[in-house]
Amino acid sequence: MSRIGKKPVDVPSGVTAAVDGQDVKVKGPKGELAFRVHDEVVVEFKDGKVSVQPRDETKGARSKWGMSRTMVSNLVEGVTKGFEKKLEINGVGYRAAVQGKDLVLALGYSHDIKYPIPEGIDIKCAKPTEILVSGIDKQRVGQVAAEIREFRGPEPYKGKGVKYAGEFIFRKEGKKK
Repeated sequence: MSRIGKKPVDVPSGVTAAVDGQDVKVKGPKGELAFRVHDEVVVEFKDGKVSVQPRDETKGARSKWGMSRTMVSNLVEGVTKGFEKKLEINGVGYRAAVQGKDLVLALGYSHDIKYPIPEGIDIKCAKPTEILVSGIDKQRVGQVAAEIREFRGPEPYKGKGVKYAGEFIFRKEGKKK
């Protein structure tokens, strides 16, 4: 039984939510998002709350119940507060900078990496070793952060590379004589 799915999603003031069949649309101060809920789940909006229920008691419907509720919750949170991921760069000469609509990364390769910033995503570099990825869509923010990290993931010996803020890198001991 889903414990997350039972709880209805509160829609705060200043945010409008509309449920049209299986489509949920949320509009708020930061923008507008939409999500199509799976057919095995029923969504309804009343009294300023969006509630999600499984259509029947099959295993598939119950497994999609909590995920659907979380997706609707992420829509509401995205248009009110937004989401952000922080990346840290470790390594001598490793740095990042935003130039126009590109993120330019110097990660120890023979060339700089130019990453075009996608539509709806905002990237800031307060320091040359910090990258802040923000936006209203949680999935896209996470995907962009993962793509940036993929250019040079952290290595286990010296910890050089791009990592998430607060991420623990398992360190290995080097060779012994």
